[in-house]
Amino acid sequence: MKHEKILIVDFGSQYTQLIARRVRELNIYSEIHPYNNIPDLNDDWKGVILSGSPFSVRDENSPSINLSKIKGNIPLLGICFGAQFLAKEYGGEVLPSKLREYGRANLSHINSKDLIFSDVNDESQVWMSHGDTITILPNNCTILSSTKDIKIAAYKFNNESTYALQFHPEVYHSTDGLKILKNFLIKICNCSQDWTPSIFVDDTIEDLQNTLGNDKVILALSGGVDSTVAAILLNKAIGENLYCVFVDNGLLRKNEFSSVLEQYKNMGLNVKGVDAKKDFYNALSGVVDPERKRKIIGSKFIDVFDQEAQNISDVKWLAQGTIYPDVIESVSATGGPSATIKSHHNVGGLPDFMKLNIVEPLKNLFKDEVRRIGASLNINKEILARHPFPGPGLAIRILGDVTEDKVQLLQSVDSIFIKGLKTAGLYNQVWQAGAMLLPVQSVGVMGDERTYENAVVLRAVESTDGMTADWVHLPYDFLSRISNDIINKVEGVNRVVYDISSKPPATIEWE
Repeated sequence: MKHEKILIVDFGSQYTQLIARRVRELNIYSEIHPYNNIPDLNDDWKGVILSGSPFSVRDENSPSINLSKIKGNIPLLGICFGAQFLAKEYGGEVLPSKLREYGRANLSHINSKDLIFSDVNDESQVWMSHGDTITILPNNCTILSSTKDIKIAAYKFNNESTYALQFHPEVYHSTDGLKILKNFLIKICNCSQDWTPSIFVDDTIEDLQNTLGNDKVILALSGGVDSTVAAILLNKAIGENLYCVFVDNGLLRKNEFSSVLEQYKNMGLNVKGVDAKKDFYNALSGVVDPERKRKIIGSKFIDVFDQEAQNISDVKWLAQGTIYPDVIESVSATGGPSATIKSHHNVGGLPDFMKLNIVEPLKNLFKDEVRRIGASLNINKEILARHPFPGPGLAIRILGDVTEDKVQLLQSVDSIFIKGLKTAGLYNQVWQAGAMLLPVQSVGVMGDERTYENAVVLRAVESTDGMTADWVHLPYDFLSRISNDIINKVEGVNRVVYDISSKPPATIEWE
């Protein structure tokens, strides 16, 4: 089906796909293309957005694009690097910031008469992430807003629909960011909002049927939202040719292997459980480097699925519930120059010996989008509301080497924390929660005796997409009760701390 489209030009920002997610949230179809390979623009393209970048526009080798066929002919919005690129390219000046802006800022002197700031008031909070500042604008430009630290927070080119924002409207912490994007897309680009979750489902099933035909597919099932939605989509597309495998890698939450298998009994899926705990523990023995852990876990998953695939006659595809935060932190998904944050076990392709193609129906979606797709498929609400859980499991929540004893200790801590959140009615107010085991011990006192035992960290964050996150202000009495339960009930723990860092600069997981 043809849709109105917005082109997002990728200069390598970690937030590029988040821009696309925000556009799709407004029921408008968008595509990301690298700055050095953009498509020819026909009448289907309603507007263009230039992303941020890890580069400075002052760098000799910074990304560049010829906008002669775009600027002035089709609505154009530059964000962060994109805003600086437009300023520099058309006669303005960009210099290193005397005072860098990272994190929250408040807009002032907003020109609310301009369509892009319609219904946006002064002091609107936005998210900044830049080390350069636009000091001089091209001659034919007008400033639309400022902050207390920078004069040019937003501007436009006169007599054309070309806009630029120094801040990131796409991130959750820009409180009117979605409204600003909506103003650009609806009032300036005149988009009709014709792309919905049900349309995505129909288009994806059709694409899967065309791609897979009568081929057999083996799916890496985790019990979480992503792999469940992927499984239902594939099941609708190819039915009995889908073979689901759920691996117990020994790094799951407490009793999760049995509960997940039970969960799928009534969903019409063909699911096989595989106990591979010992293989993973042996492979991880003595390994402390987080990247090595991730690589080892990814490799062992491949080994398990390769063996299972050999047990299925003529299987040709490996399906995964990979979503975009996995991809954007591991590689540049669109060929742009984005930086690698950390590798993910389900990203990066298959080794040559495994003669399977990969199919990832959700790889361009964020978690909240996946949940909306799942709701349109009538998937159980309890599954859709489940917190994200990392593919490498508790291995990346155990800082240092991984042993079965450490896993069991952390499983007990995590179980108390998660059950406590549910009992207190706090679980659905948290986007993701979990516990970390530190590679340190601390002195304590129990029963008038000195102890020297483990310290654990509790982490709970609020987010919509995992790209940015804030720590949750859990009630003190709740934290006190959970800390007391953990120390009293989990042998080997005598200290509990709570993580109050945001993402960025931290990540949600500790490794």
